[in-house]
Amino acid sequence: MSWLAEYVRPKIRTLLGRREVPDNLWVQCPECQQMLFASDLARNLKVCTACGFHMRPTAAERLAYTFDADPGFTRIELPRVPLDPLRFRDSKRYADRLKEARDKTGLDDAVLVAHGAIGGHRAVVVAQAFEFMGGSMGAAVGEAIVAAARLAVLQQAPLIAFTASGGARMQEGAVSLMQMPRTTIAARLVKEAGLPFITVLTDPTTGGVTASFAMLGDLQIAEPGALIGFAGSRVIEQTVRETLPDGFQRAEYLHAHGILDMVVPRAEMRDTLARLIGLLRVPVEAPAEPKPPSQPLPEPAAA
Repeated sequence: MSWLAEYVRPKIRTLLGRREVPDNLWVQCPECQQMLFASDLARNLKVCTACGFHMRPTAAERLAYTFDADPGFTRIELPRVPLDPLRFRDSKRYADRLKEARDKTGLDDAVLVAHGAIGGHRAVVVAQAFEFMGGSMGAAVGEAIVAAARLAVLQQAPLIAFTASGGARMQEGAVSLMQMPRTTIAARLVKEAGLPFITVLTDPTTGGVTASFAMLGDLQIAEPGALIGFAGSRVIEQTVRETLPDGFQRAEYLHAHGILDMVVPRAEMRDTLARLIGLLRVPVEAPAEPKPPSQPLPEPAAA
């Protein structure tokens, strides 16, 4: 057998050539450990075909999943903000961290905003990018959400926000914390214009994002299994000194306890949003003019 392995097999490989297998041909599900073809996973919107686990898509993929393919969607240019307002430095400079994240993702910051159609209904969509510094909310994210709200009001279209964030961006300090009231005001702008504001909470949605615009939707939807909360479960357990129930801070638990309105699988999200927009955007008829009474009203009694 040794001559086959040591002589014949190398000769055959030399004659036929060695075929290189692409590194990205397979993807392992982090939940069930099943090996999946990358092409199959992409067709299934990054949802495991074996166990249904919802993996994290990029912000660009999220927009593609949400808008109608025809005529497509248009991304808007977002306002510019100061690069490093506090000149922050920890183990490395904040400006260097931003540059690395931009080179890695091709994004300017942790959010994308686009407008287009969902089920034939005009809509403006905000998609947070967890791949960019954990989707942390700094001045750029706050400006983007304010810009999206203004665009929704201008187009008289609903605003839909897909959240995916670890919270406020510590490198921007108080500037980052100020985005919580600013995004709250942005949500208020949409509501005061009589337009729907729908939030879709994806894995993970935590910290200052949860404490601001993520929980202000007229309807609050989540994807299955999404982690949603403010502080981490370990911090909560140490604070209240109690063992938390199973599934605490997961979408299904929050839905069962009235925090969320719906838990919708990713494959059904576009149709669900289209149906909700259609229901919420039905014009309200003006109240009919009051009819005169059939008989004259009695005269008031004399004093």
